[in-house]
Amino acid sequence: MVDVEAPIGLIQADLPEDYLGFEDKPENDEETPTLAAIPLKGNRHDHLRSTLKHVIKAGVMKEEHAFFLVDLGSVYRQHHLFKQELPDVTPFYAVKCNPDPMILRCLASLGANFDCASRAEIEAVLGIGVTPERIIYANPCKPASHIRYAKEVGVTLMTFDSAEELRKIAGIYPEASVVLRILADDSKSACRLGLKFGAVVGKQTTSLIEACKATGLNLAGVSFHVGSGCTDAAVYDDAIAKARQVFRDAEAYGFAPTVLDVGGGFPGEAVAGRTPKVRFESIANSIRDAVANHFSDVSGLRLIAEPGRYYAANAMTLALSVIAKRVVAPETSGDISPSETTFQGMLDADELETIPAGAMVNYFVNDGVYGSFNCIIFDHADVELQPLNYKKATGKKYNSTVWGPTCDSIDCVAKSCQLPDLDVGEWLYVAGMGAYTGAAASTFNGFAKADFIYAFSAYVPDQSGDSAEFQPPALPDDFPLEVLNLPWQYEADSN
Repeated sequence: MVDVEAPIGLIQADLPEDYLGFEDKPENDEETPTLAAIPLKGNRHDHLRSTLKHVIKAGVMKEEHAFFLVDLGSVYRQHHLFKQELPDVTPFYAVKCNPDPMILRCLASLGANFDCASRAEIEAVLGIGVTPERIIYANPCKPASHIRYAKEVGVTLMTFDSAEELRKIAGIYPEASVVLRILADDSKSACRLGLKFGAVVGKQTTSLIEACKATGLNLAGVSFHVGSGCTDAAVYDDAIAKARQVFRDAEAYGFAPTVLDVGGGFPGEAVAGRTPKVRFESIANSIRDAVANHFSDVSGLRLIAEPGRYYAANAMTLALSVIAKRVVAPETSGDISPSETTFQGMLDADELETIPAGAMVNYFVNDGVYGSFNCIIFDHADVELQPLNYKKATGKKYNSTVWGPTCDSIDCVAKSCQLPDLDVGEWLYVAGMGAYTGAAASTFNGFAKADFIYAFSAYVPDQSGDSAEFQPPALPDDFPLEVLNLPWQYEADSN
């Protein structure tokens, strides 16, 4: 029995010897990391916040370095929810969303397959021991050298949406099985993909079926993608109905397609404070009904999907610290809307006991849009900065702008948001930062990417607030972590 006073999170192999009483700290990076499970009762964000505080207090992270807390327990729960709601659909995780090696290994051990869009992504997945038949090369426009690599390693299933792509594949890899990507209604999604990919169902898809016949390639099935961050479950029914039409057209040309790839667009884990506009259960219900209505007469149907943000979005929380601060006074005092305020000069924040009315507080943090917050530009993300803890807990909030660390003025994380008076060195966090964040981060201006710390959370059935025994879930033998059973008394986090 291990006594702890608050939830424990991570843990990488380079922990200090005395970190929270761990006795099973791995001696080298090749050993399986041992993680403490975080029993979650009540507000999940309270527990995540407490875990972040422990990591910072223990000095695990480098000074002034942003980091992600990666909750593999969230990935585990999402996978089991997927299999519960869509038992006949095999998930092919979209590696592009978040290629973190521990997330990949976690999903591989749970039986998920993988959607790869490049040679590098295929290499990453094969590198963790996944066999090539568990990969779909889901990029309709592939470099010839990447197709040659797919042939070398035996990845046979790949997508296309043009005659040119078919001819390229046939010339390099005639043994490949191809999946025709059709255009779906993506008007209800945050990131629309139809402008770039997808053949229009009708004359265009019929022409491509004819081209496939001419090249001698095996037309294995049909795929579609309703866009990333879909907010309307009904669009799946329309897309699946269109896919059935293409199946019929392919059958008329002598093909026997069996693969129906329903793509992605599914929302991440539903947690307090971040409820998606449409829940995954609603989308799953729409998919089940549509398949039953349109594909009941197709024997040997192989259903697959390409979830990305569904697994990763709420599995990661970003912690970042304030590295600089300045308070800018307005020309006039009083209650002035941010749009009407003009600023006349900078005030010395260190000499201010209170922030003047109407002033703008500028915070500079150690991650920005060239790093993890690239999601603001590329993924249309709406981020919510929360103070992790702050010394001046007066309850007051001030008009603030949060800037990233680079010298570019476009590097703005949040404009005119309301934050308490924070000091340099204090920390903020942003939940729901697992999708399309670190995957596209750069080191522009010489600023390092955020680090990664791993945890495994699990819900405790007892919601009374009393201490409860946590039983770690049954994990596969090749799961990349060993999860400890750590009972603890939860104390509500006041800040």
